[in-house]
Amino acid sequence: MIRPHGTTITQLLLLSLLYVSVGFSSATPTYVTEYCENTTANEFFPNSSYQLNLNLVLSSLTSNASARNGFSNATAGQSNNTVYGLFLCRGDVTHDVCRNCVETASLEIIRRCPNRKVAYIWYDECMLRYSNLFIFSTINEVPGFSFSNSPNISDPDGFRELLIQVVNRLTNRVAFDPSVGKFTTGEYNFTSSQTLYSLAQCTPDLSANDCNRCLRGSIAQIPICCDGKQGAIILNPSCSLRYDMYPFFRVTAVTEVPSTTTTTNTSTGKGRNRSRTIVLIVIPLISVLVLLCAIFVSFRRKRKRAKAEDEVQMVDSLQMDFDTIKASTNNFADVNKLGEGGFGVVYKGRLLDGQEIAVKRLSRNSGQGEMQFKNEGALLAKLQHRNLVRLLGFCLEGEEKLLIYEFVYNKSLDHFLFDPIKRADLTWEKRYRIIVGVARGLLYLHEDSRHRIIHRDLKASNILLDAQMNPKIADFGMARLFVPDQIEGKTRRVVGTYGYMPPEYAIRGQFSVKSDAFSFGVLLLEIMTGQRNNAFYQTEQAEYLLTHAWRRWKDGAALELIDPTLHDHYSRHEVLKCFQIALLCVQEDVADRPTMSSVTLMLDSYSVTLALPSPPPFYIGSRTKSVIPAKKNESQGSESDQSASKVSPQSVGMSLTEVYPR
Repeated sequence: MIRPHGTTITQLLLLSLLYVSVGFSSATPTYVTEYCENTTANEFFPNSSYQLNLNLVLSSLTSNASARNGFSNATAGQSNNTVYGLFLCRGDVTHDVCRNCVETASLEIIRRCPNRKVAYIWYDECMLRYSNLFIFSTINEVPGFSFSNSPNISDPDGFRELLIQVVNRLTNRVAFDPSVGKFTTGEYNFTSSQTLYSLAQCTPDLSANDCNRCLRGSIAQIPICCDGKQGAIILNPSCSLRYDMYPFFRVTAVTEVPSTTTTTNTSTGKGRNRSRTIVLIVIPLISVLVLLCAIFVSFRRKRKRAKAEDEVQMVDSLQMDFDTIKASTNNFADVNKLGEGGFGVVYKGRLLDGQEIAVKRLSRNSGQGEMQFKNEGALLAKLQHRNLVRLLGFCLEGEEKLLIYEFVYNKSLDHFLFDPIKRADLTWEKRYRIIVGVARGLLYLHEDSRHRIIHRDLKASNILLDAQMNPKIADFGMARLFVPDQIEGKTRRVVGTYGYMPPEYAIRGQFSVKSDAFSFGVLLLEIMTGQRNNAFYQTEQAEYLLTHAWRRWKDGAALELIDPTLHDHYSRHEVLKCFQIALLCVQEDVADRPTMSSVTLMLDSYSVTLALPSPPPFYIGSRTKSVIPAKKNESQGSESDQSASKVSPQSVGMSLTEVYPR
């Protein structure tokens, strides 16, 4: 979370002087702040296609500003000129106030952020944003802003204790109670004459886990920005949190008011009467509870049967006709071949309706049975995330096993990253977007999907890039599904790609979410340096990329490793942060490596102190020396689903505290 440098005293006074009536009439909405992404890559020309599409999106949002839930999104254009926009009104304002705020925001965001492809604007009554990147149903915590109400609280310790209980309670309710629609407020007595008013809200398209994560991040900023202050407002693109000692919202049905308990003294006779009354009440109550439990058990059984039937129907609905797929690829013609790996060949196809697809034709010795193949197809189809390649269906006919994926326009990351000419197209902004996207995709697999999935073969050739160069993790041929609460697995058959495997997996066959974190660290170093880990070595020292990166970082010379095609056009802060995150991920000790939730938090934060990494396992001075065979380009297992590739701080103790929005 960051505090904007441009915050004015006037803005803070406006926030602190809001009255109960503010926001409930059609008066001019109260402006809070805006953010315009001011980079050359995010600038469009006046009267361009992007400008036209932006006007269409803003017009659509304005016309939908009276939506019942105060939230709407819109899309216009295609390819590089696509514009995604949305607005969110505060959950307690009226339709008129919401419409007035969105209309004002649509005009002001253009005036305040001229010719910007990415922009955000916040009012007290609403938030509006647009971007050239997909932003729907996706958590976005950057940029973040925090404002405090300057009067200090008289009892900071007592207030802090109450505040923690309040914001945690509101967060749980907003995230996990569907009845409140991602918005709730609360009133809590602080003293006999003082009441704490609070509000929490997420965009309605967020999942429960993403909403919870966003608001937890906001709560973590309270001690930094607003400790001891009587009020604060913390804003993110995906959620907002606010509290103060006056009623700044309208009391509605979603307002939570704690109940009070009164204790009175009674005589012994009254006590006996009360006991008899309790017995008369409790016995029927227990009978009712037993009956309800029986109904609940019966209902659960019916739901399980219905769910099993739904699973069967889903599997059947995903199965596609072999002749249709065969025709779409022109009988699996070589000219349509996109790539080939250990588990089969990938072809480009086009269905009769014009939709382009990628067809993975598994080799006959892939080792999967019919039921296992169907179950895997059903599992992959449930994985819905913008940074995962989407499975459209499968085909099973005789010995033929086909997986049908969405077609991803730019093939795989290795086509750009390791090509001496194409790598110049990967600007630092694109590389950083790829890094963040891959991290979020892994986080979804590890924690946010219905199942915990370990990929086990994360590498550049398994990262596909769409038309906007957004990353999509592909090739789940070696992925392993964990049961709930399982944190580690073990196998006798080690599969994957040498150079990306952590030592505990390569030597002992042990894998976990930290295995994927290790592979992510290797990939991160490759993205920054433009060098393959397996192909990189220093002749004199006979060391590989991880070793060399560790030495240069320890010597304060990490920037010397940056890909020279970037020509110093990069954020020094982001590069140094990414080097340190990569080295944290490839540490020898599994326990020391961060989880992907920690990695995404470090990538999204602009005020963070990172831990100091210990040497990687390949480092000459570490306990384990060259645990992975030093074989260049050796790979076991499959290659990417749509890749043609066949190859598989400046100083120790630095503290990254530079603060600015990206």
